[in-house]
Amino acid sequence: MRVRNTYIIDTLSHIYWSFVSTLFPIPYSLYPRIFFCYNAYINMTPELAIAALGILILSVIAHEVAHGYMALSLGDPTARLSGRLTLNPAKHFDPIGSFVVPLFSILLFKVPFGWARPVPYNPYNLRNQRWGEALVAAAGPATNFLIAVIFGIITRLSAPYVGDAMRSMLVAIVDINLALMVFNLVPIPPLDGFKVFTSFLSTRYAKFIYFMEHQGIIILLIFVFFLSSYIAPVIDVLHNFILGGF
Repeated sequence: MRVRNTYIIDTLSHIYWSFVSTLFPIPYSLYPRIFFCYNAYINMTPELAIAALGILILSVIAHEVAHGYMALSLGDPTARLSGRLTLNPAKHFDPIGSFVVPLFSILLFKVPFGWARPVPYNPYNLRNQRWGEALVAAAGPATNFLIAVIFGIITRLSAPYVGDAMRSMLVAIVDINLALMVFNLVPIPPLDGFKVFTSFLSTRYAKFIYFMEHQGIIILLIFVFFLSSYIAPVIDVLHNFILGGF
């Protein structure tokens, strides 16, 4: 019975993550690095998992709010007028990304994850038309990196005083934010990295940009299923830099 139950759980997990990988801002091939290191996260209690859920919801919201604040600083008030420059989860709630996916990820793996509703902005309102969109796009991943660094410092400083469960939660938050940052910087639309990348291109690449913007989702899916494992070493390097031996 135990073998059968394990087979059923593995099968359901594979089906679940295959579905989620089409929605998540992190590719399927990186989930083993983050979620299937069960030895690292098995000690997380339900209470700590719920706490991590709250922190991670704020992390993905902070990613979106950072876009809005950067746009506002460059002259576009769209996000402010839409009431989106707030950490209030209700303003950023996405039924799938903010509830269904985090709930299932907690139930299946005790490590919550999800995303928030994108914050709107109008690129034509930006004072800096040359670099404005790139700065707005980069603000989200930069915020995830900042969160990873903050929780990495907390992990290191608190190591002698906290148990395995709490330490596992902190490490999970660092890893997820690093994965969010690195994957979102991949230069394929609609990821943030594409806006950053194209800001360095001249107008003679307009046809290429047009093609990528219209075919980007197909290219992104190809990347997710066949090439995304190549960015895992980048996440590992950042993990080791921030957390050391944790």
